[in-house]
Formats: sequence, C-alpha cells, structure tokens
Amino acid sequence: MKNWLKFLIVAVVVGIITVITVLWYINKPNKDIEKATAEYTLNADDLYKQYSDNKAIADSLYNGKVIEINGKISIIEAPSDTFVVAVFTQKQDTTQLKTDDLFGDLNAEGGIRCTMLQNHCEGTKNTAPNSVVKIKGLCKGMQGTDLIFVKCSIVK
Repeated sequence: MKNWLKFLIVAVVVGIITVITVLWYINKPNKDIEKATAEYTLNADDLYKQYSDNKAIADSLYNGKVIEINGKISIIEAPSDTFVVAVFTQKQDTTQLKTDDLFGDLNAEGGIRCTMLQNHCEGTKNTAPNSVVKIKGLCKGMQGTDLIFVKCSIVK
C-alpha cells in the first residue's frame, strides 16, 4: 500500500474517534441533583462558618458536591416565576436579639443563596420566612460574602 493511503486511513480513523469523543462529551447527561444522594448533610450556619473560617479547606470538601443543608429561611427572592432564590442569612426579626441565630450579628453580611430548580419554585415561594427547611443542591463555593448553591430542591 502506498504511504499516502496509509496516512489517509489513519487520519480518517483519528478524525472519527475525535468526533465521537467530542459529541459524547457535549451530549453527556447532566447529574440529576434532585435525585442524587447528598454527600454531606449540614446545618446552614455550620457550613457558612466553615467557609468563613477557611475557604480553601471548605472548598476542597464541598465545592462541586451535592449537599443537604437545613436551617431557617430568612428571605425568599422571586424576581420571576421561573427564578426563585431561598436565602439563609442573619435574623430578620430585630425585636428578639439572640446571638445564637444564624450568623448571630444582625448587621452581618453574607449568607447562603440557593437557586431553586424550576419545578420547586412555586413551593419555595409559599415558604414562610423563618421556616425551618432542608434544601439539597450543588455547592458552587463562596462568591463575595455569599455561599452559592444551584439546582436546589426542597427535601421533604
């Protein structure tokens, strides 16, 4: 066989393998966070404290992992019907000053922001502030003063 024909066959085989690999990578299914088993179950204030104390260690443990957090929801932000964020943050009721509430200081900045999956938006909007809930989602780490969770669902 001629050298140019061998080269052409090898090039075609390598090209086919490359195309198959790229198509598989692009079309691989995303992890279903709602059905996934949580790798960690933590209180919201404990998780936030770990990130505040040492972001690098907390990131190595939790970033990119499915985590279930529980605590009191402070605020429900619903700028649209398809975008709802549940926020664990400092105490909103200033009539009762208690230092053991989430993040203690009423003037504290930061919190845990959980962007809900679309099929959990309606249920989340109906959650009253200060309700104790369990939320499962994918931890994306700290951004500024907020710990970010995405693809979240309420655990019943």
